[in-house]
Amino acid sequence: MSEVLKGGRVPGLREDALKYVSSVEHDIKILKHVLDVNKAHVIMLIERGIISKEDGSKILAALLEMGEGLPIRPDAEDIHVIVEEEVIRRVGMDVGGNINIAKSRNDQVATAIRMKLREEVLSILDAVLALQESLLEVASKSIDVIIPGYTHLQPAQPTTFAHYLLAQFDALKRDVERLLDAYRRINLCPMGAGALATTSFPISRERVAELLGFNGLIENSVDAVMSRDFLLETLAAISIMAVDLSHLIEDLIIWSSMEFGLIELPDEFTSTSSIMPQKKNPDVLEVMRARVSLIISDFAASSMILKGLPSTYNLDFQEATPRLWRACEVIRESLKLLSELVKGLRVRGGAPEKPFLSFMVATELANMLVRDYGLPFRVAHKIVGSLVKTMIDSGRTLYDITPSILANVSSYFLNKPIQVRDEDLQRVMSLRGFIDSHRVRGGPAGDEVKRMLLERTRSLSEFKKSILHLKELIEESKSKLNSTAKLYSSESSSHDSKV
Repeated sequence: MSEVLKGGRVPGLREDALKYVSSVEHDIKILKHVLDVNKAHVIMLIERGIISKEDGSKILAALLEMGEGLPIRPDAEDIHVIVEEEVIRRVGMDVGGNINIAKSRNDQVATAIRMKLREEVLSILDAVLALQESLLEVASKSIDVIIPGYTHLQPAQPTTFAHYLLAQFDALKRDVERLLDAYRRINLCPMGAGALATTSFPISRERVAELLGFNGLIENSVDAVMSRDFLLETLAAISIMAVDLSHLIEDLIIWSSMEFGLIELPDEFTSTSSIMPQKKNPDVLEVMRARVSLIISDFAASSMILKGLPSTYNLDFQEATPRLWRACEVIRESLKLLSELVKGLRVRGGAPEKPFLSFMVATELANMLVRDYGLPFRVAHKIVGSLVKTMIDSGRTLYDITPSILANVSSYFLNKPIQVRDEDLQRVMSLRGFIDSHRVRGGPAGDEVKRMLLERTRSLSEFKKSILHLKELIEESKSKLNSTAKLYSSESSSHDSKV
């Protein structure tokens, strides 16, 4: 047990119990943030006259000297007591023993986690935007590349690869918006809440929040130390993103198979079999498909950890935090790899030449019977459905239909067989014609896809600006915090030289 905590209420944890509850291994991720929290807190204590400038400057000098080279002891409960012990070792108990005035590990760890999570979220957002940029780049070259659109994994209607990629872009755009919305609630400061009831010292919570670059406070002190909904909200947003990515990953795996043959994966993201030399296996995508599912399990596990706890602080919290960091790492690295993989995709054309895909225009054939021949849609739907069955049963495709075949099939549904002009049939049999005619907003027609590409390029640019601004705010706060800490710590050097 930490020396700073021994000798009071309890003599200390036994060695195996201490090892069991220690969070030091995972606390490494927040070390620099814990140091910054301590710097901001000490600056505030000096400015409020709670500790002397002389003592405060010595503590700040010690914190600045530590950096991230702090020796980490596995026999400590957490990083917070290691920092406190090191300060006391450097400046003595009379001075360093006051570093924890008016704060607790409860509000300190919550603050440090939020600071680390801000950076994680911005890093994830960078990776999402890079993937979106790759999607737009490939889409701009694929406006005229026809592919089958599937429902129930059956060829349904023709679309273009660009139209498909824009759908993936839009799903990710909502993921970006969710994360940015969560960021607003992450970027609130719990410091000053203490263990749960603030402190009787005249601190300024606002000053600490300002020094640490937060946009405001978690005001109620109980809520400040208790709340981990920001953690769950981030995991929820990342989990939804994982689900969205899984659709793209699964499509790419299936479409790259010989049976589908729609795309060719970049060689550097595939491998071959140890026994079957013809194989080109989508190994990276398969591992990615598995790993993004772990994000959802991290969200579920964290929810279960936090669900049944009483209010305020419980050490159970530390079991949820590593799951947050793992989920952030998995989604970020998956996005980065996927961005590079998408850039190297090669789309195989040729969909219009595959006869069995002719059935994808069946809906437009029914629409033509409604629009040009006055049939109710449900009647037209039945006629075309029966026509498709007739052609398949006879080993033919819709490219083989004639006005007489359609008339014969329609006689089972109409008192008088319908006589369709051959030119009308030829017009609706074209996959390209199908796509060009679907000009409704959001459809696959070339002009509409070009419009969507332009709009999404603009929105991507705006998101980049927003994220850059958030990064700049964090960097500015770090710079101001360290310059203020150095300014105060220099007073310690000045005093020592005079002595």
